[in-house]
Amino acid sequence: MQTTDVLVIGAGIVGAACAHSLVQAGLSVRIIDARLGGATAAGMGHLVVMDDNPAELALSKSSLDLWHALAPQMDAGCAFTACGTLWLAANEEELLAAHAKRATLQAQGVACEMLDAVALARAEPALRRGLAGALKVNGDSVVYAPRAAQWLVAQAAAHGSVVFEQAEAAQIDGHTVTLRDGSQRSAGAIVLTSGIQAPQLCPGLPLRPKKGHLVITDRYPGTVHHQLVELGYITSAHHSDGTSVAFNVQPRPTGQLLIGSSREFDTTDPAVNNTVLARMLQRALTYLPGLADLNAIRTWTGFRAATPDSLPIIGPLPVHPHLWLAVGHEGLGVTTAPATAQLLAAQITGSTPPIDPMPYAAQRFDSWDVA
Repeated sequence: MQTTDVLVIGAGIVGAACAHSLVQAGLSVRIIDARLGGATAAGMGHLVVMDDNPAELALSKSSLDLWHALAPQMDAGCAFTACGTLWLAANEEELLAAHAKRATLQAQGVACEMLDAVALARAEPALRRGLAGALKVNGDSVVYAPRAAQWLVAQAAAHGSVVFEQAEAAQIDGHTVTLRDGSQRSAGAIVLTSGIQAPQLCPGLPLRPKKGHLVITDRYPGTVHHQLVELGYITSAHHSDGTSVAFNVQPRPTGQLLIGSSREFDTTDPAVNNTVLARMLQRALTYLPGLADLNAIRTWTGFRAATPDSLPIIGPLPVHPHLWLAVGHEGLGVTTAPATAQLLAAQITGSTPPIDPMPYAAQRFDSWDVA
């Protein structure tokens, strides 16, 4: 049987980052990925500091710092762009929320500033007039996540012992993973990072799919300069039922615009829901009326893996001490992948974690039933 120190299941952005950090810690790594497609390929690649709770802020801020450290080494295909985020306030109530968000971020050393209505119009002339202002978070960035994942794996292989296999894991039993073809691989530790597919290998994981839609336009360079997000996105992102949409537009280095966002529950149907898509685009038009004159060239869907409290699970599975989890990142998998990987590698090697691991521990879901 082929053995390594660690076997990572899943080569999306979280799995790739874990492999990278584990190799940096001096461990040999085998990566198994079934190429089923996941959130890494379907998402926006928005690197954003989120502050809905202290744990989310600690993980996302730590990870943004790591992304900025990696950026000078990344190749052009990763398309890392430090464009910043503008959190748009449509009225005075949202402007107060923007001020509160600024205070929270600045207290943690995150560079940000308020823009009044005039400054906002100057920064983004394509936005509709009448917005109250915005919070600009300077260090937020974007990356092309599929290429970034490949780059992280390549960097790991260049600096340590990495084996990559395109194969589907069918069962985990102790230190052993049985593949779909019946062959087996073993490791001192097994790391599960396969997103919404993870419960197939670890039944009982408290993960729920949240379906999202994205649209990308033809090339219109200079139309938008920052990642634009309405402050109402925060409310939308934390809905636990029903369908919601929010304005979220990202300028790609190609000059294309990536338009989101939506959330649907209790479906795993990958087909485009035209009703939800229409609501999402209508919402976008209320902020960027000029979108009506642009050509959309592709629409697709993806599934975020969400936990009940919207925080990821990072750490050991209590009833299977050799199985480690890095799942449930919902819409922040790309943002938080490097910090997730560092936190997990520290726990596996017994070194000092860079941030408190307890808010992300599996034990917080004391009622789950893991087989």
